Amino acid sequence: MTESATGLVLHSPEGVPYRFDPGSLCLELLPTGGPGRYARHEVLHEPANLVVWAARSRLRPAPSIEVTEAELAAARELRAALWRMAVDRAHGRAPRPQDVAAVNEAASHPPLPVRLRQDGGRGWAREWGPGATGAHLLSTVARDAVDLFGGPYAHRVRECASDDCRLVFVDTSRPGRRRWCSMERCGNRHKVRALRARREEGGAAAGSPDSESGEPGR
Repeated sequence: MTESATGLVLHSPEGVPYRFDPGSLCLELLPTGGPGRYARHEVLHEPANLVVWAARSRLRPAPSIEVTEAELAAARELRAALWRMAVDRAHGRAPRPQDVAAVNEAASHPPLPVRLRQDGGRGWAREWGPGATGAHLLSTVARDAVDLFGGPYAHRVRECASDDCRLVFVDTSRPGRRRWCSMERCGNRHKVRALRARREEGGAAAGSPDSESGEPGR
């Protein structure tokens, strides 16, 4: 998988920003929208939107990319395959042959070319002119998916435990007990609900006849 970064900044339905780190580059593509119920989150409306996503992803440094309409359509198709593959994996189902084929097709093309800079940093080669293409970007994303779904963390691909959240992530933590897409969002909401439930239970117990009389319950 591609080296880790700090994740994406998403917004709740109420407009509150929170940070979400799905753990891999290929899963970072999913929050940009998708088929069916994910369509309302669509942000890849034009080629420039995919360029913006690449700059905000964990790819470092941000690559200079030129994207065509055909490559944008290919990005949406790859994203749909990755959605299905990730959800299937999270629920213990085998990937669908057509989704595996879509990932392999994208991965068969040359990826973004990397190079080692003189200062020891990591950069992108300029072998394809002023910038790379959308096909190079999608190949890089697909190869990351191959590393994820064909690697040691495949069994840790999970769907957020919140009932009203469908974000998918890979748990790369050492204990392997991550449940939430983000502690800022769903994890915090779970804590608040659990605390409220305990307080309500405590209040009900304090208001019972036995508790008021000070006698043990019978």
